[in-house]
Amino acid sequence: MPKQNQRLSLPKNKIMATTAEIRNGLCIRHNEKLFQVIEFQHVKPGKGPAFVRTKMRQIETGRVIDNTFSAGHKIEIVRIENREYQYLYQETESYVFMNNETYEQVNIPLKMVEKPYFLQEGMIVNILFHAEEETPLVVELPMYIISEVTYTEPGVKGDTATNSMKAATIATGAEVKVPLFIVNGEVIKIDTRTGIYVERVKK
Repeated sequence: MPKQNQRLSLPKNKIMATTAEIRNGLCIRHNEKLFQVIEFQHVKPGKGPAFVRTKMRQIETGRVIDNTFSAGHKIEIVRIENREYQYLYQETESYVFMNNETYEQVNIPLKMVEKPYFLQEGMIVNILFHAEEETPLVVELPMYIISEVTYTEPGVKGDTATNSMKAATIATGAEVKVPLFIVNGEVIKIDTRTGIYVERVKK
């Protein structure tokens, strides 16, 4: 994954490479669609040719697929930029984000944000752009958010166990599972990748 505001050092024309270049975060064109590699494993079996087992996310739909490439298979790399933006507000069919360096605003279609119920006003996100076409591809939320519990059933006094969970609604409108001892008004930390409660946060 390129560092923030740093382009991959690749030429502007069509970029062909081999499976030796596969790494997490790499964006490739496969079967005329854009995919981002999220997991990979080079395999050298005792018998038969080597291959690369991958798990890839289709950029347009977010669908994750498993795909196996034979070792040395030609792949087309797509140049991407990772830029930091701040979430401002929601419009009818899009979310509006602002680049904190240039103050440029960009409208992202609603369907492009995988877990919009975790968006918070002022939140800093990473947006992957197609470096050649200047089009947004993926919106990456921060790994964790801090939010207040706006409603949950009454807690159980003295119960500090975290293995028993109940439903709770947080300030963003999302519903998450929290331990029984969590009460209304408390602030909690949530893992946006899984939607799982992490810990209680002191105000």
